[in-house]
Amino acid sequence: MTTTTSFTARDAVFVQDFHTMSEFGATENGGVDRQAATIPDGEQRRWLTALLEEHGFTVKFDRAGNQWGLYEAVPGAPFVVVGSHMDSQPTAGRYDGAYGVLAAAHAAFRLVERWKAGDPAPRFNLAVVNWFNEEGSRFKPSMMGSSVYTGKLDLNEALNTRDAAGVTVRDALDAIGCRGSFEGPQAAYCAEIHIEQGRSMEREGITIGLVSSNWAANKYEFVVHGEQAHTGSTVIEDRKDALLGASMLVVAARELADRFPGVLHTSVGQLNVYPNSPVVVPSRVNLLLDLRSADESVLAEADALLHARIADIERAANVTVEQHHSHSWAVTPYQPEGVELAAKVAAELGLSNKEVMTLAGHDSTNMKDLVPTVMLFVPSVDGISHNEHEYTKDEDIVAGLAMLTEVVGRLCEGALEE
Repeated sequence: MTTTTSFTARDAVFVQDFHTMSEFGATENGGVDRQAATIPDGEQRRWLTALLEEHGFTVKFDRAGNQWGLYEAVPGAPFVVVGSHMDSQPTAGRYDGAYGVLAAAHAAFRLVERWKAGDPAPRFNLAVVNWFNEEGSRFKPSMMGSSVYTGKLDLNEALNTRDAAGVTVRDALDAIGCRGSFEGPQAAYCAEIHIEQGRSMEREGITIGLVSSNWAANKYEFVVHGEQAHTGSTVIEDRKDALLGASMLVVAARELADRFPGVLHTSVGQLNVYPNSPVVVPSRVNLLLDLRSADESVLAEADALLHARIADIERAANVTVEQHHSHSWAVTPYQPEGVELAAKVAAELGLSNKEVMTLAGHDSTNMKDLVPTVMLFVPSVDGISHNEHEYTKDEDIVAGLAMLTEVVGRLCEGALEE
């Protein structure tokens, strides 16, 4: 790991704060477990509140659990929103999302210092945000907090969502004291920085990714219904094995990816088997399946092929398959003027850069549909993500912080107003 000795004193403080933040929900293998509205999530939110307030920001929680650090330099003006999320997968890496929130906070601190030191006053105010439940590991769907903020998801629907134990979002947020009455600030622009979660930038020696668009995605929940039976005594032809049917869906998804190599990603990330007993043929399996592509025609064809397989699977496994559409999004570009601004800043800072697409969903993919949004990436070592061994070099997170600071500063100055 790169030491902080080659950094400025402020860079070293940022790196130290990152290590402190990573202690909340830390796992034995170097990752974190900070699922939305759990005790570790509440602890890191309180720590972030203290950090923001220490630097003169006012902290508020909105009705969907989003955490806002507000600096009002221009009374009544809208805000440049900058941030990401600090919730995680069950055994996750330290960087995904959390880096973007801390970088947003430190970028904001540096900008406020400049304004107080005599730099021209900004045209817009500044809001650091920690979005609620971006990961969707405890509560579905993912990107919940930004979906409510942007009007894509009804607040009460979000609050009434239950986790696997039956706990609602409302009760979980209340338990950690993070459900407020704030409506959220009026946004003028948005920016987010994130690790790439892929190998392309590291492979090409690129420091800053300029995200120009997102891949499209279709996400489904399938419920495969069978019938409980004894695994030893029930003859094979009489079985209605829900797990067999679910397994066929898993294989079908992989075969689709193989049919469209490199342009289609498919996965089944979660299976819930009932009754999940070693001597019982499963009667029900819930699974989450997603299809992703940068080519919407490929996505549509793969989607049709998947659904054409369902009747065959029902016959072969003697089951019925119930489908629920979870959520989806199209290929949509980030505003070109934002990409151009970021490219100009990277060139001025001497940071190697290129335009990239994001395969994963991010809160900024919601925000770009509301206001002009700039999305930035820093490299991921070996492309590892959603894994305790996820890692980005210190020099890259510091370079990303410098990049984000300049981009947000220019957004606050009104660089995209014309």
